[in-house]
Amino acid sequence: MVHINWSDEVVKRRDELIQDTQSLLRIKSVLDEDNATKDAPLGSGVKEALLFMLEMGEKDGFNAKNVGNLAGYIEFGQGEESLGILCHVDVVPEGDGWSSDPFEAEIRDEKIFARGAIDDKGPTIAAYYAMKIVKELKLPLSKRVRMIIGTDEESDWRCVEHYFEHEEMPTIGFAPDADFPIIIAEKGIFDFDFVQVMSEEKAANPDVKLEIISFESGRRYNMVPDFAKAVVHVHKEETDIIQRYKDYVQKQGLKGNCYVDNGSLILELEGVSAHGMEPDQGKNAGLFLARFIYENKPDQQSAPYFEFASRYLFRDSRGKQLGVSYSDDISGELTINVGKMSFNHLKGGRFGLNLRYPVTTDIEKTKELLELIGGQKGFKIEKLSDSKPHHVDENHELIQVLKKVYEEQTGEKAELLAIGGGTYARSLTSGVAFGPLFPGREDIAHQKDEYMYIDDLLKAAAIYAQAIYELAK
Repeated sequence: MVHINWSDEVVKRRDELIQDTQSLLRIKSVLDEDNATKDAPLGSGVKEALLFMLEMGEKDGFNAKNVGNLAGYIEFGQGEESLGILCHVDVVPEGDGWSSDPFEAEIRDEKIFARGAIDDKGPTIAAYYAMKIVKELKLPLSKRVRMIIGTDEESDWRCVEHYFEHEEMPTIGFAPDADFPIIIAEKGIFDFDFVQVMSEEKAANPDVKLEIISFESGRRYNMVPDFAKAVVHVHKEETDIIQRYKDYVQKQGLKGNCYVDNGSLILELEGVSAHGMEPDQGKNAGLFLARFIYENKPDQQSAPYFEFASRYLFRDSRGKQLGVSYSDDISGELTINVGKMSFNHLKGGRFGLNLRYPVTTDIEKTKELLELIGGQKGFKIEKLSDSKPHHVDENHELIQVLKKVYEEQTGEKAELLAIGGGTYARSLTSGVAFGPLFPGREDIAHQKDEYMYIDDLLKAAAIYAQAIYELAK
């Protein structure tokens, strides 16, 4: 029997591992469809990050393949069966309020700070070095080990769709893109838009105080918006409105700004960003600003939009007001994140919602309920996208091996978890999410000052190395 101190093997490669992590983090691999080309379908930064991984793999003696500039793989070993390690190198937009450059990968307090540090570039390098250790030790394997690298995980998963159109499905696998110990269930993810159906009637309302010219908040369905802006014309009591807004912002414990520009009053609000899988960890700037507008008598055309935001979405991440709340014992509660909001006095309003539903949810019934209440309030549903929930039985051999590895490496019990996040594990027939966030660590994915502890990066690499060997030997 082979006895290996996996932690020692990681420590031997510590400096190189950290340097490669920083190099990958310094690539601004944010989706950029406005500047996409045939050779860089998701933008040049995303492609650069993909090529970084593939070229590093080739340099280290792995087999590497670019799959249409949307995905790629790095592989070693022999055998009919394969172990897949599913990672992604795209990141969400950096947002505002960072203490250091989000793409500098600064190290301080034994942490690496950068967009993507924990989601998912740090873990990708940890898994890569785990593969490298197993390969360099020349350990006997019966399966091929293949890291699958995606580039569109934070948006529409076009990378996964393209990859599995052209490449095989791994026999088993894991995604280092969530929490330790082991995630055996992931909620379904249903993205959709509520689009305002504009009325031809524009009846005058003498009580109107605010005429809404435009309103914008949020960049992605799966992020809690940390900024919102409204351009309004004040019909009554402008000084009073400004003071009310300042009082409202202070009362909510937020930061805001208001000023007059070209005859219009500009209202700006800073919220707190968070991952869309748990909206209550953030403060949705768009919903807070919408609430203020609704309480201060907006014009007839915009009133239905801000009323809907205030009555059905504000402070209700569980869908109770929409009539779709649900939970089960496997994966917990349904959640709703309002990731994108916009209103224009010429085109009307739109909400972009990210609904994460438990494994046993009847999603067709949920859709019907949403269409019903939306229709009653003057909204139709558009842009449906549904990623089905994922669940692997706890008695599966994959789960048993990962439990053994985690407990041997950490000395702690390997609890089986369910999450609202969606990882690449759900694209596998037999796959789970496995790390890198250790129990008790703060989850700062998608937030400002995202970081990963260097010790956790090294510990994860050791866990992944043993897991690769145990699953592929």
